[in-house]
Amino acid sequence: MEKALTSEARTFGTAPVFFTAIATILGAIMFLRFGFAVGQVGFLGVILIVIIGHFVTIPTAMAIAEIATNQKVEGGGEYYMISRSFGLVIGSTIGFALFLSQAISVAFYIMAFSEAFVPLFNWLNQSIELPKWLVYVLDQKQTIGVPSLLLLTYIMLTRGASLGIKLLYSVVTILAISLLAFFMGQTEYAESTDFNPVASIKNEISFDVNSNRSPKETTDFDTSPSEISEQKSLNGNSGQPGSQGDSPVPVGFFIVFAIIFPAFTGMTAGVGLSGDLKNPGKSIPLGTLAGTLCGMVMYMLIAWKLADSASPRDLADTSRLVMADIAFQGWWIIPIGLAAATMSSALGSIMVAPRTLQAIARDNIFPTPKLNTWLSRGRGQEDEPFNASVITFFIAAAFIMMGAIDSVAKIISMFFMVTYGSLCLISFLNHFAADPSYRPKFRSRWYVSLFGAVCCLILMFLMSPVYAIVALLVISGLFAVVGYFNQDKKNLAAIFQGVIFQFSRQTQVFLQKTDKEKIRSWRPSAIAISSSSFERISAFEFLSWIAHRYGFGTYIHYIKGYLSKESNKEARSCKDQLIRYAETSESNVFVDALVSPSFTSIVAQAIQMPGIAGTENNLLLFEFHKNHPDNLPEIIDNFALVRAVHFDFIVLATSEKGFGLRREIHLWITPRDFRNANLMILIAYILLGHKDWSEATINIFALFPEESIDEARERLFGLIEAGQLPISPKNITLIPKKISDDQKTIINDRSRHADLTFIGFVEKAVVKLGMDVFEGYDKIGNVVFVNASETIEIK
Repeated sequence: MEKALTSEARTFGTAPVFFTAIATILGAIMFLRFGFAVGQVGFLGVILIVIIGHFVTIPTAMAIAEIATNQKVEGGGEYYMISRSFGLVIGSTIGFALFLSQAISVAFYIMAFSEAFVPLFNWLNQSIELPKWLVYVLDQKQTIGVPSLLLLTYIMLTRGASLGIKLLYSVVTILAISLLAFFMGQTEYAESTDFNPVASIKNEISFDVNSNRSPKETTDFDTSPSEISEQKSLNGNSGQPGSQGDSPVPVGFFIVFAIIFPAFTGMTAGVGLSGDLKNPGKSIPLGTLAGTLCGMVMYMLIAWKLADSASPRDLADTSRLVMADIAFQGWWIIPIGLAAATMSSALGSIMVAPRTLQAIARDNIFPTPKLNTWLSRGRGQEDEPFNASVITFFIAAAFIMMGAIDSVAKIISMFFMVTYGSLCLISFLNHFAADPSYRPKFRSRWYVSLFGAVCCLILMFLMSPVYAIVALLVISGLFAVVGYFNQDKKNLAAIFQGVIFQFSRQTQVFLQKTDKEKIRSWRPSAIAISSSSFERISAFEFLSWIAHRYGFGTYIHYIKGYLSKESNKEARSCKDQLIRYAETSESNVFVDALVSPSFTSIVAQAIQMPGIAGTENNLLLFEFHKNHPDNLPEIIDNFALVRAVHFDFIVLATSEKGFGLRREIHLWITPRDFRNANLMILIAYILLGHKDWSEATINIFALFPEESIDEARERLFGLIEAGQLPISPKNITLIPKKISDDQKTIINDRSRHADLTFIGFVEKAVVKLGMDVFEGYDKIGNVVFVNASETIEIK
């Protein structure tokens, strides 16, 4: 598998990572929408947007640098990092979202590339009066977009990423010249205004006041620049710069943020080239962090230049390319820069998206082997993802035909937020898990990664609650589909195991060190021992019921013998079977299989085991079959050993009837074992908390000599009134017992139809009568014999 995921030819260094990132960062948004942002929220508002945006991108870049310097990053870039940390099911779910955002980005940048031709078409229309049908055709983004996409795809399919990188260097050069011309430019507005941030805010306020809209309307989170253009057209505005009727509509801060944020997402563009890098562990951190920081500084400088060179009204007008008005020779340099920047961004996306899809297919995530093989197939020495590029083309083409550039920007923002949040979460969880194998050369800080992950989630809903909910629903749907077709891959990823291990470890140490409050309330922390786990499951079921909600249960399968390689292998196999059964039955029982030379030695081991749930173990459960009580003598022989450590003692006698319909529970109380009553009642009530016994009723039968029946009644009802017996008087039946009556006969008769019967017993009876204490109940179903080490108070 690893060989298949690795490209044979790794020729790229750090420069392609940096230039791919910076060319994508300083791309379409910078030329087409950054002026709009400055006009809408002012200079300080845009600086705040840049800072907030980098609250996400800087932690993500640091997380990527950290992960990349810890593991060998193969083809697939961000997908590879996520899937190797969260597991293939979660990883491929996020990977699909990442691929879609990358493929949609191709459409976004191609549509932005089409905007570069608007000045040319306007000049042609002014110089030569074109037919109306031709003006209409040229005005459509698809006119340039679709042929451009075809050409770009053809270049990638025929020449591959090597040519793309060569073109990238040319594009970056053009981009640098465009920015230089922009900063060299001077306008009359700049000459007549001494720019400062406060003045910028005053201009913005003035602009809002003159907009003929109420304060509520100026923070409309549902208005985008594309909708603004439609509104201006309906209002009869000419859309020409400088016209008096041209009054752009103000929008909310986070709407502007949602449109601008994709500008910052380019910092991970170079990560997708991981499969083509000579040293991903070095190139990805350096290139990604350098691109991120350079991009942040450049956007702050561009915001300053825009605010200094044009009025908020002109900047907010999306019908004009404001940077062209500002730049030196901007009428031709800026459109060329726009074309170069958008084409480079599209080039970066169309290089990365197919590689993500190819990596997902090589993990055999898709439903059929044929589809995985087809999508994973590469061509040439550099393993170019030909078929995955074809799929990317059709997705991009579909969004180009839609034509809504700002809506596409919002979709991209949501999916990128999910990806970035996942990368930050991986870094945070790795810090928390403290895995010795996690030794990155570059280390972020856990609080930085956590901050980035939280920011991603919050900003998704601040940008657009509707788009955020849709994105999360899409992710949930993808997870369900991927999990359904990849049930063999539903494993707990190592990162989660490490986190759970650390949390459990710290919790156990904390609970042990903490001074425990002396309370008399009882909850079960039970251990069950059985050598017949695979012949009868009654003991496992009973333990899972009492450990379901109120307590904790450890089930030990006993293998008699001496520990050896063979017996240890048998124990592991038995343990695995029990784990699978516990998963199938959805029980909360901790299982284990132990080898020991005798039953006494396994009991001695069990009662000395530390409590896993933070409390000391207090209950030991044994089981035997009524018709074959072969192991009953061993249980009786160890009764004194269990009592020596003050464990409560339960013996489950099973029968062919089992637990019946699980509707009726009987509890028997006698004068000699009255101290067992509360423990029996508590366990019975704990059973009612499980769905299997939720419709059951508890009935108590008090069997007392005739001469003491009135005294017993007063005692029982006194306990009920004091709240120490949570039983309704109507569920208690007092039975007078004559000297000649046989107790077992009465119980067999009264509890014949009970699904489970509780009977108390005392130590002296076991010492004196032995097995006879537990035998003679053949006419009833399963029986739970209970002995409390001390009287338990019910609160």
